[in-house]
Amino acid sequence: MLEQKDLEMIAEIVAKVVEPVKKDVKEIQLTLENETNRNIKIVAEGHLDLSRKLDEALKIERQEEKS
Repeated sequence: MLEQKDLEMIAEIVAKVVEPVKKDVKEIQLTLENETNRNIKIVAEGHLDLSRKLDEALKIERQEEKS
C-alpha cells in the first residue's frame, strides 16, 4: 500500500506535468480568441459583402428583364 509521502510525491510529479499542459491550453485559447476568431470574422464580413453585391446585381438584372 502507498504511504502518505508516496502519495505526496506522486501529486508533485503530476502537478509538474499538468501545469505546463495548462499553460499550453491557455496559449491555444488565446490564439483562438485573438487570431483565429478575428480571421473568421474578416472572412465572414467579406462573404457578406459579396452576398450583398450579388443581391444587387440580381435585382438590377431582374429590373432589366422586366423593361
